[in-house]
Amino acid sequence: MSTAFENRLTKNWRHFSKWAQRRELDAFRVYDRDMPEYPWAVDWYAGDVVASWFPSRRDRERDQPPADQREAIVRVLKPGELHLKVRAPKAWGHEQYQREARREVTKVVRENGLKFEVNLSDYLDTGLFLDHRDTRARVRDEVKGKRFLNLFAYTGAFTVYAAAGGAASAVSVDLSPHYCDWAKRNLKLNGLRGEVICADVLAWLETDRGPFDLVVLDPPSFSTSKKMGRRFEVQRDHRWLIERVGSMLAPSGTLYFSTNFRDFELDARLEGARELKTLPEDFRPGIHRAWRFDATAGA
Repeated sequence: MSTAFENRLTKNWRHFSKWAQRRELDAFRVYDRDMPEYPWAVDWYAGDVVASWFPSRRDRERDQPPADQREAIVRVLKPGELHLKVRAPKAWGHEQYQREARREVTKVVRENGLKFEVNLSDYLDTGLFLDHRDTRARVRDEVKGKRFLNLFAYTGAFTVYAAAGGAASAVSVDLSPHYCDWAKRNLKLNGLRGEVICADVLAWLETDRGPFDLVVLDPPSFSTSKKMGRRFEVQRDHRWLIERVGSMLAPSGTLYFSTNFRDFELDARLEGARELKTLPEDFRPGIHRAWRFDATAGA
């Protein structure tokens, strides 16, 4: 039985549903692996639920999470549809998560007055990283009149915030044509304009672009993509990457760098780094870390 899990879900739902309503959020985390014996991340998306199960070592042979825990999620949250994801660990540096289905269960959710398309069915991630919500809002507050660049832009959520904040220009760069098209749709949903460049970020950085006043840099932990043309590892390569992007900053520019690589250590030779507290209230510490570099500080 999963009575303790159900009780925690109930308590969290009562709190975060009211918390999100006050903030006009359609998408938020209800449960974030609060108890080790119930390793779930449960996210609410405007009436539907995405529930990701992180199997322990002893459970990794199971194809499905425990039925009583799935049923507890349904009883408490009463979703229109429950989308289950199994996040079994991959061999680091050798395997990456791939598309899981082709159901195309998409919907539009609101976040801080903006709209975003999410896909609840086909990937482990939905197209909107909820843990970066507060950093996106920070960017919108700081970007007015500035030249903005979003690297490894995914579906362009930061770019939407920048355009909404009155950026002088808003540029996204990502390797995936699929995500570039998605970023364009997110901009269009909000009646905003921005430049979306479908390119290998590492190769694009070797071109003479810039300067930029505000840059968001959120690279993958690693990439073995043949399209990228080279192997990338954030721990090994982040110093070069940050220094290269720093060289593209305007004299008073700012770089936000983040990573979700659990064992990441920032290179001590990087000057001017200030680690930030960026996780919103509905997330437990550890999902990502973020730093700010200011060009005037030598970034």
